[in-house]
Amino acid sequence: MTVTNSLPDGPRIPYWLRIIKFIFRPIEYVEDFAKVYGDNFTVWRSRGSHLVYFSHPQALEQIFTADASHFATGGGGGVLKYLLGDNSLILLDGDRHQRQRQLLTPPFHGERMRAYGQAIQEITQQVSNEWVIGKPFNIRASMQEITLRVILRVVFGVDEGSKFQQLRQLLSSVLDLISSSRMSAALFFQVMQRDWGKWSPWGKFLSQLQQIDQLIDSLIQERRAESGQNRQDILSLLISARYDDGKPMSDAELRDELMTMLVAGHETTASALTWALYWIDRLPEVREKLLQELHSLGVNPEPSIVAKLPYLTAVCQETLRIYPIVINGFFRIVKSPIEIMGYKLPKGTAVVPSIYLAHHREAVYPQPNLFKPERFLERQFSPYEYLPFGGGNRRCIGLAFAQYEMKIALATILSQFQVSSVNKRPVHPVRRGLTLATPAGMQMVATPQVKQVYSPVEV
Repeated sequence: MTVTNSLPDGPRIPYWLRIIKFIFRPIEYVEDFAKVYGDNFTVWRSRGSHLVYFSHPQALEQIFTADASHFATGGGGGVLKYLLGDNSLILLDGDRHQRQRQLLTPPFHGERMRAYGQAIQEITQQVSNEWVIGKPFNIRASMQEITLRVILRVVFGVDEGSKFQQLRQLLSSVLDLISSSRMSAALFFQVMQRDWGKWSPWGKFLSQLQQIDQLIDSLIQERRAESGQNRQDILSLLISARYDDGKPMSDAELRDELMTMLVAGHETTASALTWALYWIDRLPEVREKLLQELHSLGVNPEPSIVAKLPYLTAVCQETLRIYPIVINGFFRIVKSPIEIMGYKLPKGTAVVPSIYLAHHREAVYPQPNLFKPERFLERQFSPYEYLPFGGGNRRCIGLAFAQYEMKIALATILSQFQVSSVNKRPVHPVRRGLTLATPAGMQMVATPQVKQVYSPVEV
């Protein structure tokens, strides 16, 4: 391609019209632009840096493998700073980001992660046993209950007591608050981030955050006092971890990273589980293949064996492909000029890796709007074609744990229940804060899973 000094072509529409569509119709926002301008397009802004969206695998590879010095890759500020804190891995950049990432990665991998499988099974069983057979219930709320209990047990090592209940209630309230339509708008309009007291949405948000901070701080102090007890929860592991210079994490760093794990590890997986159950119910042939595979393991299989099932894995992968929970990867702000797909991007340009558009390229995923787990059995996709957890040095450190939890929870539910949508009309994603999710009020019904005799599984 001929090298040019100009940015890709793109829409020049008034800010207010663009941002309203971005907030309330996020999928159409990128799809409509891509239909007109293709894989690469610039969203021109009258002031500030222009946004350049890329979704071609070659462009994503160039972005994710570029020298880090070309970009400022922090996750931005705004409401995330209020929610997660200045020390959150998501908001760090440069050497600080790399240093923190090295310290936080080990608890989410290897034997430590697999040790959480039993907890995931137990909690999923407890929550699903509370369903009343044949009575509609809010599926998203139920999945949130599972993922919140899992993350609280895994991160803090607690699943009972007054502090657990307080933290559980406050976190649920805060996440529901920021996902409301008014607060979703506040994420993007600073004028709405005003504290008018506890009666106002922003004032309520700040008040509840302060209460969460106090609870997390008291848990940190309790755990520091219990040093030497060989606990395996992530909080204990992080308290004992040391940077290269031998220094431990400060209380402020611990608080911000714990809050990041609670928010990112709870909300996103709940959305993914809800979508998976929606698709499994909507496509009987997918459900039958999945049940056949699960049946082949017998009764009470080990979580580590469940996690290796190929069709279950493919169902989870396709769920995260068709409606990725986070529609875009982290913005990269160009610090020194860089060439991407033949375009020379000047300093200050905001580079946006579009996860949704990458996952819907017809050349990579034929019939991209169809839910077809078989795609992932027929071929492997590169990290520049399939990237539900982002890419490069900003890829989510909890991706292995999220996929593991998703598979164990789904297998536990489906081994006992058939979960069916009350309303059989197609469901479309809506914005939930910074993520894509099913509509908040989606109702499903659980009935006992009918035991069948299956022939040997073929996937």
